[in-house]
Amino acid sequence: MTENLMTIREMCDAYDVTPRTLRFYESKELLFPHREGQKRLFTKRDRARLKLILRGKRFGFSLEEIRQLLDLYYVGDQQLTQLSRTYDIARDRLTDMENQRAELDEAIDDLKAQLKWGERMIASMTETRKVAE
Repeated sequence: MTENLMTIREMCDAYDVTPRTLRFYESKELLFPHREGQKRLFTKRDRARLKLILRGKRFGFSLEEIRQLLDLYYVGDQQLTQLSRTYDIARDRLTDMENQRAELDEAIDDLKAQLKWGERMIASMTETRKVAE
């Protein structure tokens, strides 16, 4: 392969994804590999887009949000629109994640309290049983 093109196997190895993942992103028109018969050849542009897709997924962006952000690259304003929209979505996502973390922290604290109560109940019942014997 030339330095500018990668096969599906090379992409999988380089980005720790499956062929199915790459085909899925292609079917969703997020990646546009060149085709030589059945062979898919990914360009430097595809690699850059895949990095952004994977980062967006890690942060919880929907595929539709990722597609819209990638499409903004071509607006022609030196990516100002793309960066501004990405910033807005990321700020909203961070707020959502922080809220989820707060809810999870609260649930963890509640569960710990229930476990302590359970420990006390078990200990009390065990003690009562020993005294009765």
